[in-house]
Amino acid sequence: MNIYKNELWINDLDVIIGRFPEIAKFENHNIFITGATGLICSAVIDVLIRWNETHEKNINIYAAGRNIKNITNRFGLYCKCSYFHVVEYDSTKNIIMPNKIDYIIHGASNASPNIIIKEPVETLMSNIFGVKKLLDYVRDNKAKRLLLISSSEVYGENKSSNPIRINNYGGIDVLNPRNAYSIGKCAAETLCASYYDEYGTDSVIVRPGHIYGPTAREGDMRVSSLWAYDVARGRDIIMKSDGQQIRSYCYCLDCASAILKVLLDGKKGSAYNISNPDSIISIRRLAEIMTLQTASNISYEIPSSDEKKGFNPMANSSLDSSELIEIGWEGLFDAITGVNHTVEIIKNIINNG
Repeated sequence: MNIYKNELWINDLDVIIGRFPEIAKFENHNIFITGATGLICSAVIDVLIRWNETHEKNINIYAAGRNIKNITNRFGLYCKCSYFHVVEYDSTKNIIMPNKIDYIIHGASNASPNIIIKEPVETLMSNIFGVKKLLDYVRDNKAKRLLLISSSEVYGENKSSNPIRINNYGGIDVLNPRNAYSIGKCAAETLCASYYDEYGTDSVIVRPGHIYGPTAREGDMRVSSLWAYDVARGRDIIMKSDGQQIRSYCYCLDCASAILKVLLDGKKGSAYNISNPDSIISIRRLAEIMTLQTASNISYEIPSSDEKKGFNPMANSSLDSSELIEIGWEGLFDAITGVNHTVEIIKNIINNG
C-alpha cells in the first residue's frame, strides 16, 4: 500500500500539522510506537514522518510490531531514513527495548471482531502483559511518559442516549468471551493507574471511539473498514442490523492528533475520550454517507450466529470529548469529509497501487 503517492492523503497530513505546531516539542526525542501498522498508530507515524520531511529537526520514530516485513512494506523507503527505526515487538514475548526512549505510544492490540472471538484468551492477556512490560520500562528508565490506547468498550452497556462522559461506566458481562477485549482494556487502564499510584510512573490514557480511515488494511472486519473497501471497489454495502446504533466515528488523522496532544499535554494518570462532536452518527448514517457519491447501494442480510458473537453490544457508544477539547484539541474532519476522503484514497490506492 503506497499511500504516500496519494495527494489527498498528503494534504490531509499537512492540514493536521498546520493546526498542531506543538508537534515541534517532540523534536530530538525518541518515540516508541507499538502496533505500528495498525489503523491508528500507522496514522500517528505518518504524521510524524510528514513532520520530519517538512522540518529541519527530526523526531526519532521507533516503529514496533510483530512482523518486520509488514512494517517495511507499510512505510517503504522511509524505513531507510536516519530518523526511522524498525523494532520487532511482540507483547507476549520477552523483548529488548531500544536505549533511551522518551515517549511510548502503546497501540498494539487485537481489535478486529473476528480475531477477538477467535482468540479471546490471547486478546485478554496481551492487553495486560503488553502494557506491564512498557510501564516497567518507563519506571526503570525514567522515560517521560507512556500513552495507552484503550477503547470506548471499557464503558460497558450504556443506557443513556447522551454521549458517555469519563467515569460514566456501565456493566460488562464478564462471562462473555467477546468481552475479553473490553476487560483487557479495563485491566490495562487500572494497571496504568496502579503504577502511577505506587511508583509515580507517568502515563495517560486515550479511549478512541470508532476510528476509520485509509490506514485500515483490507480484511479489517470492522464495518467502517469493510464498507470503505467495498464501496471503493464498487460493491454494495451489506448491513446485518438495522444500523440504529450510535457511534463516535473519527477520522484516523483526527485520532492521531488527539493522541499526540494528550501525550504532550494530558494530565498524569488521566483518561481522555477521543471523539469528534461532528462525527457522532448511527451505523446506518455511516453507510448512507459512504454511498452518497458512489454507485453502491445498501442491502440487508440476517447475520449468522458466529457473526453476532463479534458484534459490539452497546446501542450507544458515543463519547463526550470535553476533557480533550479543554486541553486544546479540535477535530478537523467531520463525518462527510472524513468518510469521503477515506473512500477516495482507498480507491486511488486500489487503482494505482
